[in-house]
Amino acid sequence: MEREIRKPGEAKSEILKAIPEACVDETAAVEFMEKQRWGDAPECPQCGSKEIVMVMDKDGKQRSKRFLWRCHTCKKQFTVRVGTIMEDSRIPLRFWCHAFWRACSSKKGVSALQISRECNITYKSALFLMNRIRFGMAEPNPQEKLTGTVETDETYIGGKPRRKGMSKRGWGTKKTPVLAMVQRPGNVRARVITNITAKTLKREMFEAIDLSARLCTDELKSYRGIGRKFAGGHGTVCHSAEEYVNENGDSVNTAECFFSLLKRKFYGTHHAVSKKHLHRYIAEAEFHWNTRKCDDGERIWAAITGGEGKRLTYREPVKKESA
Repeated sequence: MEREIRKPGEAKSEILKAIPEACVDETAAVEFMEKQRWGDAPECPQCGSKEIVMVMDKDGKQRSKRFLWRCHTCKKQFTVRVGTIMEDSRIPLRFWCHAFWRACSSKKGVSALQISRECNITYKSALFLMNRIRFGMAEPNPQEKLTGTVETDETYIGGKPRRKGMSKRGWGTKKTPVLAMVQRPGNVRARVITNITAKTLKREMFEAIDLSARLCTDELKSYRGIGRKFAGGHGTVCHSAEEYVNENGDSVNTAECFFSLLKRKFYGTHHAVSKKHLHRYIAEAEFHWNTRKCDDGERIWAAITGGEGKRLTYREPVKKESA
């Protein structure tokens, strides 16, 4: 198969060709979002009917200022925002396009402060915009379980100790544990967990990993009883003895690679992430890993379409945690 030859500076896909204009022009942004969501066959998000028509202005020469559509079946009006994470947002769509582009093309993610400066919107608006995008990137209930060889490992996310002389890391600190389960060499399932007890790990692992798989972990005692449940066996590596790959080829190097990329996000971009919102940043890192073989255009399309049927209200991210 011959490789496609492109000129220097030419975009890899139609999405990457169209999105620069969509980031500066509102009409182009609306048309771009409609193209990504509906393709050439727009439909009503209320009833699914394709018998819809554009709402024009009084002169009938151009679209209405709100870029409305009208459905002949259910008689309702709607825009491309309805039924997505962008619903009821007053932020112009060109800023949404810019945020999607930056969130999908930046390997370490992009901060809300950066979006605030680039789009000239308030930090409050930029933060909620990015929270919605991360919410759309999350895969709520993956249907396919991980199979084959699955590496499972845990890490801890949190700041450095404030007091001098304190150097304890991970278990026993106030940092938040994160569990990663990586199908070699496929997708990852990452979860914020409360602790690393066998009960917690068992619940998360049985939900994400098929019992026919082979499990690879480190020497943590919590994995011992869980590993017996997997038909493919349970291989371990002893990091305390500086063993990173055993004679059977078992390792957790792929999971640690995911953690390395994850922590680069917090070291380089997101410097202060609370436990309350950590799961959204973990979902973003999971999305980047699972789409690592896609180009930026395909990743943008996956992020936009992933936000369909999801809704995140303002009250949910800002409400106080229950005691």
